[in-house]
Amino acid sequence: MSAAAPARPANAPAQRGHGPMGSMGMPGEKSVNFRGSSRRLLHVLRPERAWLGVIVVLGVASVALVVTGPWLLGRATDVIFDGVLGRQLPAGVSQAQAVEGLRAQGQDQLADLVSGTGAVPGVGIDFAALRGILVLVLVVYVGSFLFGWLQARLTTGVVQRTVYTMREEVEAKLSRLPLSYFDRQQRGEVLSRVTNDIDNVGQTMQQTLSQLITSVLTVVGVLVMMFWISPLLALVALVTVPVSVVVTAQIAKRSKPQFVAQWAATGRLNAHIEEMYTGHALVKVFGRQREAVETFRVQNDELYDASFKAQFISGTIMPAMGFLANLNYVIVAVVGGLRVASGAISLGDVQAFIQYSRQFTQPLTQIASMVNLLQSGVASAERVFELLDAQEQSPDPAVPAQVPAPVRGRVAFEDVSFRYDDETPLIEHLSLVAEPGQTIAIVGPTGAGKTTLVNLLMRFYEVGSGRITLDGVDTATLTRDDLRSQIGMVLQDTWLFGGTIAANITYGADDVTPEQMVAAAEATHVDRFVRTLPDGYETVIDDEGGNVSAGEKQLLTIARAFLADPAILVLDEATSSVDTRTEVLVQQAMGVLRAGRTSFVIAHRLSTIRDADVILVMEHGSIVEQGNHADLLEAGGAYARLYASQFAAAVASAD
Repeated sequence: MSAAAPARPANAPAQRGHGPMGSMGMPGEKSVNFRGSSRRLLHVLRPERAWLGVIVVLGVASVALVVTGPWLLGRATDVIFDGVLGRQLPAGVSQAQAVEGLRAQGQDQLADLVSGTGAVPGVGIDFAALRGILVLVLVVYVGSFLFGWLQARLTTGVVQRTVYTMREEVEAKLSRLPLSYFDRQQRGEVLSRVTNDIDNVGQTMQQTLSQLITSVLTVVGVLVMMFWISPLLALVALVTVPVSVVVTAQIAKRSKPQFVAQWAATGRLNAHIEEMYTGHALVKVFGRQREAVETFRVQNDELYDASFKAQFISGTIMPAMGFLANLNYVIVAVVGGLRVASGAISLGDVQAFIQYSRQFTQPLTQIASMVNLLQSGVASAERVFELLDAQEQSPDPAVPAQVPAPVRGRVAFEDVSFRYDDETPLIEHLSLVAEPGQTIAIVGPTGAGKTTLVNLLMRFYEVGSGRITLDGVDTATLTRDDLRSQIGMVLQDTWLFGGTIAANITYGADDVTPEQMVAAAEATHVDRFVRTLPDGYETVIDDEGGNVSAGEKQLLTIARAFLADPAILVLDEATSSVDTRTEVLVQQAMGVLRAGRTSFVIAHRLSTIRDADVILVMEHGSIVEQGNHADLLEAGGAYARLYASQFAAAVASAD
């Protein structure tokens, strides 16, 4: 199928943000279901559980080596301290004799200190033992670095594959969502979920996954070493842990709603920016720059306030934890010093314990600071999950019907009823038949249901009751792809993507030769202006089609539809952007190309559909008149009044 992006029907619920100065309504915010969303985010990682197991093993190895380091350095400190102390004791006596001598001299405190060391009287520092310990420490820290580096490398792969899969799921989900979903959502809001929020989830996992595993393992490993060295000092060091937990929980509780507000405000601001960018010309034409800037300022202020509060509140975790860590350090140093003086513990053990206390509070501080990232990441994940959980269009039949071969193009609406809103009737019990090769023109005032008929035919919306058949086959029993592959569609709102003119023309057709493309371009009068361009059909246009005129864009979409060679053509005010001379040429081309095809033409300019086989006049979702141009004018009914009003307007304009 060759089609521009479907336009919102006039009777559909109003879209927010699909046009310049669209609705700036702010969606309601709800608290993050942190536990449920976190559990679901972990479920997303399940395909990577084998690699996660390897990451955990590497983390255990890295942490085990890191935890061993302070203890080995403590042994090095003991070697140095014992050597210094031993040189100060008289040579030729044992340690016990030296201690007894010190007590006899009334130096009981020094005697207690010596008794708690491995000092040998008269013997200095054992540099061979010291060298061996330092070499071992170097090996331990190098090994820890290598294990940590490999862990980080694997974590990056896990996170990127997970985010890649998430993007694929979101892309697939967007293709399964009904048109009504996009009618209710701001385009910028959807884009923010697909881009910003997924990126934020990836950054959160990247920065927390490996670090969280390492931090938890470090806490466990350090705790074991602390109790092994001194249970008393370990209990002293743990005094600040409950306080840290309470402080972190209180800060997180206050920062969580701010992160929700931050990402909701980001989505609203992106939606507004996208609207203002795509409709900047219209904003200037109607003099709404100040309003647009003011709306931007208000929403930017909201984002600033939410971001400032979220970052400031969560940012207090680090200084609070730092204060508690320093308090813990002072307590451990004082108690440890007293224990060394009493000979109950060696100086190296105290040094190692102080390092362990730092290592113990550091991962706790890191875990606490990760709450900042996790709150932000889970808030974004929930927004992505909301998109993934949105109600999808009804699935295609499990055993779809076969498309008639060949497709003749007989379309029948049989007692069709449809409502966008259950409380507001639109189309009620409508029946019509389009015979193969006929051109059916649909006219009527805005909101009459003209575009709705086309949306029902394309199955952008599902009928409420009745059915639509293609060559006698209920379209609901066909897959959407099979149905839409038989329909070429050109809308009033043109859609082009960034690429060459040739790529845009051949977008809806497969295995097209250059000759076929040029033939279609010539038939729709595209070739005449393409030949004037420096690069011809290889001219690159941007995704807004800004370097071609509105009429030329419309001609390109018409050429795209014709090249697809569909059995059914849908033209929704397809010549509205074409100048009068080109319109005549396009009408002639369409007359030739419509031969043998069933065509539905939605038109406001009645002069463009005089040659239609059947003209349907719709009002309030019902067909009030049908016939050809001459018969309807002669009848003097609704069509005649519409035609007369346009003719009178044209005369008044000329006068």
